[in-house]
Amino acid sequence: MADLRLPVRSQSQDVPSSTCPPSTRQRRPTDSLFNNTRPRKPGPRLQRHVHSQPARVTESEQEERELKVKARMGTLVLPGGQTYPFSMEDMLDVKRVGSGISGEVYRMVHNPSSIAIAAKKMLWQHDTWEEQRRVLMDLEVMNSQHSPFIVEYYGSAIVKNEVWVFMELMATCLDRLLKRLKGPIPERIIGKMCVSIVKALDYLKRAHKVIHRDVKPSNILIDVNGNVKLCDFGISGRLVDSKAFTRGAGAAAYMAPERINMSHDSKGYDVRADVWSLGISLVEMATGSAPYKFNEFSSEFDLLTHIVQAPPPLLDEDKFSPNFYDFVAQCLCKDVDERPQYDKLLLHPLIKEYEEKPVDVGEWFSEMCSTHGIP
Repeated sequence: MADLRLPVRSQSQDVPSSTCPPSTRQRRPTDSLFNNTRPRKPGPRLQRHVHSQPARVTESEQEERELKVKARMGTLVLPGGQTYPFSMEDMLDVKRVGSGISGEVYRMVHNPSSIAIAAKKMLWQHDTWEEQRRVLMDLEVMNSQHSPFIVEYYGSAIVKNEVWVFMELMATCLDRLLKRLKGPIPERIIGKMCVSIVKALDYLKRAHKVIHRDVKPSNILIDVNGNVKLCDFGISGRLVDSKAFTRGAGAAAYMAPERINMSHDSKGYDVRADVWSLGISLVEMATGSAPYKFNEFSSEFDLLTHIVQAPPPLLDEDKFSPNFYDFVAQCLCKDVDERPQYDKLLLHPLIKEYEEKPVDVGEWFSEMCSTHGIP
């Protein structure tokens, strides 16, 4: 039997996004999909440790970045460029919309500007410099990002032993949307959404050398106008020479095989791990059902073993266009060396098609809200 190390449970697996509460999907033991009477192949060897150093950034440069983040703390820069000093007394109609292991998400209205915002509250661990640095690195990415495909960051503040991160308020996340629809999202809508998601991930890699590491429907948000944006950098990692080294953060069902298998993970992995997670998310969006469900496996170990050893999930070729079918199939290529990176995905016929094709995602979303009672 191989040396097995189950991963630490992802901090983000049950952590809400800007507006999306944690998943209500329960893990309950059932009969394994594997025949327990047959000998198993050696399972995946999983890595716990994190080695996350900024790519080509010196210690002094990183400290300078962190100082800039700290200097902006306590200030909100809201749409229109108006700047306000943070005060919790200015926040009205505070409503918790979700909670998880690493924090809670609230909806609130900033009284001086009358702008509704989302806020994520996390513990600030004074005695853990590594954790403080991780939070500061995440805030630095949010503070310096300028992409229409990523949730806008308004500011942050430390209140007692808590960090509050203030962000653009979106209507819902795709995880909640799929649960309300109880079925798939139309291909034309997914195609348009996919353009935004790939461009968001490509921007993070090019501009910040960041791999998201937690791409899944609950971290893909949509607003009332149909704009789709990526959120939640709680476990994002810096790329070192285009590789990342991780403890296995991220929801297991969306995790790429090379992140699970120690033989690959010891060499690190790159953005193609997020490409796999995107492919799994697209299958879920296109079918209305997650390809890997915890309740179909007797344990998380069996799920992870299945991801590594079984063929990847495939769409029904007869139900989707050739471009969409091929795009998903390329994202879910088990051989990481054959799986495309973002530059190739952006040239794929599917992306080119939906960059130009007029699809009113906002109108579709409005209809779904009316039909299915989506808030």
